[in-house]
Amino acid sequence: MDLFIIYAIEVLNAIAVLVIMSVGLAVVFGMMKIVNMAHGEFMMLGGYSAILATNQWGVPIWISMLVIAPLTVGVFGAVIERVIIRHLYGRMIDTMLATWGLSLALIGAATMLFGNTTLGISSPLPSVSIGSYSTSGYSLFMIVFAIALLGALWLLLRFTTLGLCARATMQNARMAAALGSNPGKIYSLTFGLGAALSGLGGALLAPITGVIPTIGVSFIAKAFITVIGGGSAIIAGTLSASTLFGTISQLVTYFSTPVFGAVALLLSAIVLLRLLPQGITGRFFRRSL
Repeated sequence: MDLFIIYAIEVLNAIAVLVIMSVGLAVVFGMMKIVNMAHGEFMMLGGYSAILATNQWGVPIWISMLVIAPLTVGVFGAVIERVIIRHLYGRMIDTMLATWGLSLALIGAATMLFGNTTLGISSPLPSVSIGSYSTSGYSLFMIVFAIALLGALWLLLRFTTLGLCARATMQNARMAAALGSNPGKIYSLTFGLGAALSGLGGALLAPITGVIPTIGVSFIAKAFITVIGGGSAIIAGTLSASTLFGTISQLVTYFSTPVFGAVALLLSAIVLLRLLPQGITGRFFRRSL
């Protein structure tokens, strides 16, 4: 029984990691229809922000991860929207190329500043014993935090004026402007929110993966698979796709190796998109956020 609990925690942790890794991209892609190729680098910036704040400036790790990293990357994302993205709305290929160029620039800048060595940060929570087995206390925190994050995002989009204006602007910007909204401001806030969630994800994953300038490549692959597999609904799509892919990947990893687990995740995404080209929420949960 104890071993089953440990394994269930590992599966839930795999799902939580995918949720935290993907939710920032889901906001930008699901609401704004922008393919942000620099999503992984936004996560990388969040990781570096948390590590520098804690290791260099002595800021408590929780403040570094939960406050400084998302604020730093969120402000950076809002500036990028104003300077680059705003001029490319409706031009998906141009947006992809621009954000891809931004990702290369961020990798180059990070390499010059920090080198190619991996920087890390210690896990802020000790292990937890369950019977004769033990598991990471940080894994339990990630599970709880992923649930809280999706819940907070749902409340923001469903019950706040900002969420209502954002959803209205993304559906019909002209009508929203006629009703008194400022589409330009909404676009900046929405892209900044997605960037902040990306930075938060990178900071939360830093104690697990460490941070290196090129780590965004591994982040963005799984994030895109999850977001595209989930479909257009931000919360329902991210949660359903993360649950499916995380469970499959962890099951295969348990019976083989993490490499085969990653391969199984990719194959399951290919099969899913072959059967459901619009993603899970393109067929199910259509009215969900």
